Amino acid sequence: MMPTNPISHRKIWALAGPIIISNISVPLVGAVDTAVVGRLPGPQSIGAVALGALIFTFLYWGFGFLRMGTTGFVARAHGANDQQALSDTLLRVLLLAFAFGFLIILLSQPVIGLALHLLDSSAEVEQLTRDYTEIRIWSAPATLCIYVFTGVFIGMQKTTHAFVLQLILNISNVALDFLFVIGFDLGVEGVALATLIAEYFATICGFILLRGPLATALGQFDRQRLLQRSAVLELMHANGNIFIRTLCLVFAFAYFTAQSAKMGEVVLAANAILLHLQSIMAYGLDGFAHAAEALTGSAYGAGKRREFSRSVALTSVWAGLMAVLVSLGYLFFGKSILGLFTNIETVVDTALIYLPWMIISPIVSVWSFQFDGIFIGVGFTREMRNAMLLSLLLYLVLLGIIVPFWGNHGLFLALSLFMVIRSLTLGYYYPRILAGLEQQKI
Repeated sequence: MMPTNPISHRKIWALAGPIIISNISVPLVGAVDTAVVGRLPGPQSIGAVALGALIFTFLYWGFGFLRMGTTGFVARAHGANDQQALSDTLLRVLLLAFAFGFLIILLSQPVIGLALHLLDSSAEVEQLTRDYTEIRIWSAPATLCIYVFTGVFIGMQKTTHAFVLQLILNISNVALDFLFVIGFDLGVEGVALATLIAEYFATICGFILLRGPLATALGQFDRQRLLQRSAVLELMHANGNIFIRTLCLVFAFAYFTAQSAKMGEVVLAANAILLHLQSIMAYGLDGFAHAAEALTGSAYGAGKRREFSRSVALTSVWAGLMAVLVSLGYLFFGKSILGLFTNIETVVDTALIYLPWMIISPIVSVWSFQFDGIFIGVGFTREMRNAMLLSLLLYLVLLGIIVPFWGNHGLFLALSLFMVIRSLTLGYYYPRILAGLEQQKI
């Protein structure tokens, strides 16, 4: 049997810490992109990069299953010490990443055209956005490979590797931003080119970091086993469930924004800033959810009930404590944080009215994040999908009932209840995981 380290507080932080740090670095790259094009004349370049980044955020968000699904499969194979299953999973998901990446490139023109039509910006901004997207779209295979690498590293409990990979991507992106935009004066195209090169560079580094498992996988390569119908269907089924779950989550926040727009420009702007606080909070707390994925998946794969329960308990305790700290940060520094996003007094004043919802949000939301990590780790993706579908339905019903009476407060109340319902619905399915562990108890 493969030796295992006991589940300890130190181990939780060894897994969660690098992910939290790498997650925090993600929004900083967007800030640098904005800062460098902000030196160009006129606001059109800033708008074009913002719209271009938005297009790719929505385009790639749907492929998040390549990270989440991979983590679960790898964690269970790692826990069971099943090297063949790990190798086959690695090759299958990499093939999937390349296939989807090249498909995105093939469909790039209609996808970009539709996105620009829906965004409906000025002619100049639209042209600059097209210039940006037509360059960056070529990085699709690299982007999806990075998703796979991250999932593999988390599943193998090598989150430091995931951190190093994200750091390489972000630092090279920032450095190339300054080189191409400030140094070579390439404008918006320079920002896109910087991202393109950085993602392929990070992909090469990812292959280097993963060279050991890859060498083993290629050494055990068996085309018939790799394309075994049952294994491929299991992978596609799990990824399909995660895709539907993610699509529902994206729709929930998009619908929130659409409802905000009906309340006027000031409320829309204030709510957009407050959702940034929600996003920042999620980036931080996700570190413990990722630790839960790796540890619970490994314990489930090995059939170790005690190790599984301890993983759930310790990751949840630390996630809860971090949620309280984030809430306190928003309580005491919320006004200053809002001021970093805008200096428009009416927007800040409006955001302050609804800031209490963001103060309670970490404590309300953290449990759904933790459950997500556990369910992804053990591979109960069908239950995740069903829980999210029911949660979304109840959320839409609540919006229809509450918002007409309480306006924007009702909107945030419905969002908070959505997070609670997500936890409750996943909690309903949680005993199935424990029953599965009992059946394979060792």
